[in-house]
Amino acid sequence: MGIAGSFTPEKLVMGILCSRPDREGELRSALAERWGAIDYWSEAIPFTFTHYYDSEMGQPLVRRFAAFERLVDPACLSEVKRETNALEERFREDGGRRVNLDPGLLALSRFVLATTKESAHRLPLSNGIYAEVTLLYAHGGFRPLQWTYPDFCSAAYLSILSAIRSRYREQLPG
Repeated sequence: MGIAGSFTPEKLVMGILCSRPDREGELRSALAERWGAIDYWSEAIPFTFTHYYDSEMGQPLVRRFAAFERLVDPACLSEVKRETNALEERFREDGGRRVNLDPGLLALSRFVLATTKESAHRLPLSNGIYAEVTLLYAHGGFRPLQWTYPDFCSAAYLSILSAIRSRYREQLPG
């Protein structure tokens, strides 16, 4: 019989889809105010993988990634997703979102995203939030799964997440 213990803290990572670059400074401040110092802020990557968000968010869309210095208990993911949903509302304009926040947790072995959408490969956490293992880390790199969104399979995203993973590895004790 195994004995339950505490979880290893993980790296909180935020995928940020935005159509208002003029508000990114305000958004960055809001993220840091809630989750602490940001120790990784990626360059903007044009979001051309789908047109799903165009009608609501406008064009052009860019994706950035932010990672936070303070490691978190992975049990917090549901709460973080609910808080990011509220933050999206704060940046709403003319009835549409201008920011889409995708919180995730990075561990040495995987990258997990939070979502409100149920599917067979997603596990319920609490309060209508699910967790999806989006990428596995094996053989020296992140590996997509059959359900991984196409943008998260891109070389640019995988490179960013690998850089964040290197920082996380340095932060882990011993």
